[in-house]
Amino acid sequence: MSRIGKQPVSIPAGVEVKFENGVLSFKKGNLQKELDTKGHVDVEVKDGAVHFTPKGEDRQSRAFWGTYRALTSNIVTGITSGFTKQLEINGVGYRAAVKGKVLELLLGFSHPINYELPAGVEASVEKNIITLKGSDKQVIGQVAAEVRGFRPPEPYKGKGIKYVEERIIRKAGKTSKK
Repeated sequence: MSRIGKQPVSIPAGVEVKFENGVLSFKKGNLQKELDTKGHVDVEVKDGAVHFTPKGEDRQSRAFWGTYRALTSNIVTGITSGFTKQLEINGVGYRAAVKGKVLELLLGFSHPINYELPAGVEASVEKNIITLKGSDKQVIGQVAAEVRGFRPPEPYKGKGIKYVEERIIRKAGKTSKK
């Protein structure tokens, strides 16, 4: 029994929700998102909330029940307030700059890395902190992971790109023989 799936998703003021032909549509202003339920879950929009119930008692229907409820909650949160990820750059000479829709990274390589930001993602840089903002949680997480992947933090000096909330476990260097 899904504890997440039982809870209805409340719809804030200004967000329109429609369920037609297995597709759940969300709209606020000019921003629109869709969720395809693929016939495993019954969706009902009533009393300012979205309610989910599994169509069958099989394992797959129950799995999709909680998944679709969580995805719906993320879409509503993304449309209303958005998501943010912050990355920190550590290292001498490591820098980042935003030029239009391109994030330019200088990470100690012989060339700069120019990362094209996908649609719906905004980036800003203050000192050594890169802030990514957008309405799609999956896209923001993927972009943050790709940027971190250019120079992951190393355990000896801590140089590289890491999430702000991430803690790097440091290793001791070599010791001299006595």
